Amino acid sequence: MTDPTATPGERRLPTDADVVIIGSGPAGAAYARILSERAPSARLVIVEAGPCVSTPPGAHVKNIADPDERARAQRRSEGPRPHVDDVSSDTMDGYTSAEARLQRPGTFLLTSGWRQDGEDGLPAAAMSSNVGGMGAHWTGACPRPGESERIDFLDDLDDLLDEAERLLGVSADALADAPLASTVRARLSAALDDGRTPDRRVQPMPLAVRRTDSGLVWSGADVVFGDETRSNPNAVLIDEALATRVLVDGERVTGARVRDLRTGEEQEIPSPFVVVAADSLRTPQVLHASGIRPPALGRYLNDQPQIVHAVRLRDVDPVADASTGDTTITAQSGVSWVPFTDALPFHGQVMQLDASPVPIEGDIVPGSIVGLGWFCAKDLQASDRVAFDDGEVDDYGMPAMRIHYTLTDRDRATLDTARRAILEAGESLGEALDPEPLVFPAGASLHYQGTVRMGAVDDGTSVCDSRSQVWGVRGLHVAGNGVIPTATACNPTLTGVALAVRGARHIADALTTH
Repeated sequence: MTDPTATPGERRLPTDADVVIIGSGPAGAAYARILSERAPSARLVIVEAGPCVSTPPGAHVKNIADPDERARAQRRSEGPRPHVDDVSSDTMDGYTSAEARLQRPGTFLLTSGWRQDGEDGLPAAAMSSNVGGMGAHWTGACPRPGESERIDFLDDLDDLLDEAERLLGVSADALADAPLASTVRARLSAALDDGRTPDRRVQPMPLAVRRTDSGLVWSGADVVFGDETRSNPNAVLIDEALATRVLVDGERVTGARVRDLRTGEEQEIPSPFVVVAADSLRTPQVLHASGIRPPALGRYLNDQPQIVHAVRLRDVDPVADASTGDTTITAQSGVSWVPFTDALPFHGQVMQLDASPVPIEGDIVPGSIVGLGWFCAKDLQASDRVAFDDGEVDDYGMPAMRIHYTLTDRDRATLDTARRAILEAGESLGEALDPEPLVFPAGASLHYQGTVRMGAVDDGTSVCDSRSQVWGVRGLHVAGNGVIPTATACNPTLTGVALAVRGARHIADALTTH
């Protein structure tokens, strides 16, 4: 795969391709990986609006050992309006902030259009611009969907999830034996497992992470690309290259128009296949800018309302060899999972920390401070959507986004139930650090879905078919969490990559049979 960091004088935008992939996050990387494995002679062009911030391209910033270098990578991921240098790059700093426009390091917020009059909006709606996308900044949690989270018209979903776990390097064992993790799981299980099926009981969180002698290595898009893509001479990755338009002739895609953000050069890249994997907000933006506007485009936007709580484990002894004073997830930390059920439509991510994220008196046993995060399934509505203003442009010169988003009575009832459930879970573990859980502002989960959703039939309620091909436009695929059509509470990356695998296999079959 061509080095994306070549200087402007050394690189040229390709003149043609067999597949253009717009976006280099986990879903775009999955297309590149599957195509490199199944159609190695195909010419792949991957374009990314943001810069390359790591070596190898797309690596998780947690793997950057030097804190100053890590901070620079996060700042460079924050789009046209990055944080100032003196803002902390520690993801735990201010994590429990009640700030309405909550912004995490490595991401940037919409400058406008995030709320419309009389609506709740998504004040914390955020994106990342860098090779690897949000996959360079995520928590690595990869739970499988269950019950109504599953997509019932895909009979091969479990096979696809297996493949997604392979690409992401998912394991439930990496932190399962962390000090005090078994204590946390045992207490949660005693309190919460009654009536749950075995697959929905408390268990270690499946994580895209591996343990090494030197510590933890977190999966980013680099792991998904794999050596298969990196060694593919027919794959080209170009950073700081903005796809401004998908080209269509009748009912067939013919390529993409790309602007080199370093030089301003703009060029059309002819291609019989185009994959738009730009994230759940920018993928519909690219289609809208291209005049491809099926009725469901941008609609059924859903975030996962999120509530957090923190406790101190009761009755635990000091842990030998545990790190101290570190608020990140380490090899001494554990991450447990409370799965979604239809009866309790939220999912719990339970993280042990080696220090408290808030001031606390007395000595702290590392791993005894536990953060609980409950993510709720959204009541899906076509009216929840990202729309686009053709009369105004964003910082990239693309149609400006206008978020329409409201919580329903059902959503508020789910949040109230989640509040009671997280308090119950916290009580089973220890003493609360704050008596009341905190509800994060809408958009803070970063788990946006539905805007280019998949459907079994073209009835106006979906954007693409079961292979992620846009209805009525042969050769045009969409990818990422926006393709997920169900109301989920679990972290969506594993499912988004699984659906990308299905689409990539379809393209590979088409390329190798013609």
